[in-house]
Amino acid sequence: MNNPEYTLHSFPNGIRWVHKQVKNTKIAHCGIMLDIGSRDEKTDELGLAHFWEHMAFKGTKTKNATYIINRIDNLGGELNAYTTKEKICFHSSLLVKHIEKAIELLVDITFNSTFPEKEINKERQVILEEMSMYEDDPEDAIQDDFEGLIFENSSMGNNILGTKESVSRFTQKDFLKFISANMNTNRTIISTVGGISFVKTFKVIEKCVSKISVIENKTFRKPIGETKTIQKIVQKPINQAHCMIGRKTYSLADEKRLPFFMLTNMLGGQAMNSKLNVSLREKQGLVYTVDAQYSPYMDTGMFNIYFGCEKKNIKKSTELVMQELQKLCKNTISSKQLLIIKNQLKGQLAVAEENNNGMMMLLAKNILDFGYVENLDTIFKKIDAVGAADLQAIALEMFDITQMCSLIYEPIKK
Repeated sequence: MNNPEYTLHSFPNGIRWVHKQVKNTKIAHCGIMLDIGSRDEKTDELGLAHFWEHMAFKGTKTKNATYIINRIDNLGGELNAYTTKEKICFHSSLLVKHIEKAIELLVDITFNSTFPEKEINKERQVILEEMSMYEDDPEDAIQDDFEGLIFENSSMGNNILGTKESVSRFTQKDFLKFISANMNTNRTIISTVGGISFVKTFKVIEKCVSKISVIENKTFRKPIGETKTIQKIVQKPINQAHCMIGRKTYSLADEKRLPFFMLTNMLGGQAMNSKLNVSLREKQGLVYTVDAQYSPYMDTGMFNIYFGCEKKNIKKSTELVMQELQKLCKNTISSKQLLIIKNQLKGQLAVAEENNNGMMMLLAKNILDFGYVENLDTIFKKIDAVGAADLQAIALEMFDITQMCSLIYEPIKK
């Protein structure tokens, strides 16, 4: 399948490869993305997907941990990975002339990791330290706890890191069992972006991918249940209050996803003139950070607003947030404001495309989730087609205060 923006190729074993050539760069960004995440863990596997991400660098059938961590670093490149609710990605950035070394290593750590017990025991301590680090950072911790609130009694609500109890008991057998149950070459994407042509990259990819046998698993993700409206206050020995307000919302497949993203971006996106930033920070000086986020998933989504403030300002800050939500419900956005919203989002998306490493990951995720990647012109046309009435209708549906959950970390004396 060819497209002016990228090229997509499928191999006999089911693995798909998406490539975008970028001229005037000597860097190649490459990654392998799997349609496996923390929501695929069973109750006795909490944190296993993330632990696997760590262990992929600790040894394969032909390479030890020392070789793996030095292979790309010694070439001046970067080797890394991340885990989300629905994805695991192993990726590398380095000089184009070394791309074969990166692809070969990424394929090896993805499909041939051996999970030595000695390395598991060492990395276990690293992850426990990572947990402690997040617990000491309330801005990160409240995000995880709020997801647990929104998706209560669902695997979507489980912390990606797992629990100290679960991480402390994993063995080599657990990793091999989890991979055996969830790995699927038909749900595996290799993505490359950089200063190298499709033809030259194809030779490299085919050489590595042809060694992988077909792997098939019929896995089904459990549907998300109904969400309760919960307001929760947790006292912590911190100096600043941290607050999160939000709810379950539209999935990746929902046609309302783009206009809702437009609303969220206007409300609390990266721009300094977002409505929440102007209201809480610029006019009132109540917060340093305030933002709104919309995270869509395969069959659900989460909307949340976050802000940090002094304990005495929680009530006033919350009231201002609710006022902004109600304005979007009661008032139709003017044609001038609508044009600003659209231009702002278009500019942000265009700037994001300049990040080639981010583009590599975006291509992989879009192929996994949709089977294709929309170019900017198509997205811009969809943005232009959204009307003020569309946005108000979605605001009325999603910004109903009675349907919002909230979580507050309230400071207590240390």
